[in-house]
Amino acid sequence: MYHNWYATWMRHPILEVNFYGTEHGNEPVREWLQSLRGIDKKRIGEDIKTVQFGWPLGMPLVKHLNGDIWEVRINLSKSIARVMFVLDASSMVLIHGFIKKQQKTLKSDLGLAKDRAKKLRGHS
Repeated sequence: MYHNWYATWMRHPILEVNFYGTEHGNEPVREWLQSLRGIDKKRIGEDIKTVQFGWPLGMPLVKHLNGDIWEVRINLSKSIARVMFVLDASSMVLIHGFIKKQQKTLKSDLGLAKDRAKKLRGHS
């Protein structure tokens, strides 16, 4: 019997997607996404889904940044977005998202991602 492995693979995500939650119950990446225009939310969601179903992926969509921090690199219609994440078992935890305004990722953005990753891992 013919087995379509691609169709089977596409139905089952490799990674679950979760949002980082603060000690106060906020989900900063979800809140940031909700503040964006609909077309930009859709594009970011599509690229995160590509990572979810295609992991492991590399450039140009995914780049390893530092330690266990990775970023999804998203080209929007009028800007560039980044969503930083860490892997936690079979889950992709979205820890920071922003619209990129400069060539290089700011140290403050990477520092915030590192801080959230430490908190997620229980190392305050």
